Amino acid sequence: MTGRGGTRGGHLAMLAFSALVAGSFSLGSLAAPLIDPAALSAVRFFLAGGVIGAVALATEGLPRSAARAPWRYGVLGGLLAIYFVAMFEGLKSAPPVPAAAVFTLTPVMAAGFGWLLLGQRMSSRIALALAIGAAGALWVIFRGNFAALAALKIGQGEVIYFWGCLAHAVYTPMVRKLNRGEPAVIFTFGTLAAGCLLLMLWGLRSVLSTDWAALPPVFWITLLYLVVFATAASFLCIQYATLRLPSSKVMAYTYLVPSWVILWQIALGLERPGLAVLPGVGLTALALVLLLKDEGVERQTGSAGC
Repeated sequence: MTGRGGTRGGHLAMLAFSALVAGSFSLGSLAAPLIDPAALSAVRFFLAGGVIGAVALATEGLPRSAARAPWRYGVLGGLLAIYFVAMFEGLKSAPPVPAAAVFTLTPVMAAGFGWLLLGQRMSSRIALALAIGAAGALWVIFRGNFAALAALKIGQGEVIYFWGCLAHAVYTPMVRKLNRGEPAVIFTFGTLAAGCLLLMLWGLRSVLSTDWAALPPVFWITLLYLVVFATAASFLCIQYATLRLPSSKVMAYTYLVPSWVILWQIALGLERPGLAVLPGVGLTALALVLLLKDEGVERQTGSAGC
């Protein structure tokens, strides 16, 4: 599972993950002001769980063995619930640029938790790649405008979102630690089901008090994307990848999200960035090249736990 073919599949899964997550930023920013974050996340988990459950039944089935130690799904579902609620709550007051800057802290935090929980150690090449990727992501986020970077101010929304990103960083190595051989689709279904239950318990009042019929079409379009692509498909990608790659490499693909967001913005006709972002795109690509080249070293030393 962790040989050359497995690691390549993990990288492809995370490439897809970064593109899908970027779409949730562009579309999610349109829906965030329209509904309570807990209600949106609860419905999102419920519908995505239905999609993944149907896929599981049609492929692997839902064996009784997958229900062993159900608390594992509660831990993972809880971490993801915290992330998504914090994301939409933070975006109520945090401007997109500072929020995106906070998101780029996730790979470094994931690498730290990978070391604490799994004993995954970073080689100097991975550390360099993480640093280059962070620099490239920040360049893209701020469009190469150093004055905008220097003027960054941390507000309440950014702090709220930071705690969500911290939960996401813990989630990545925890998938690998808690998985007991269950296929990704079954493990994802358990995580979504547990997350949905927790969110319903937390935000039931918000769910019942929302006037769903009055919400505009842009909300339903966004919700459809969030359920099918940004939740169900992206969860499959990250669960597949975390069983084949160390946490630092999994979350390193976060650095591609700002570049994907730019493409989403162009596709949606919202914004056309200038040439100033190209150096940042190049730096994120260089970071991924460094990560891919490190595969052989890790297979020989086992330092990253692959």
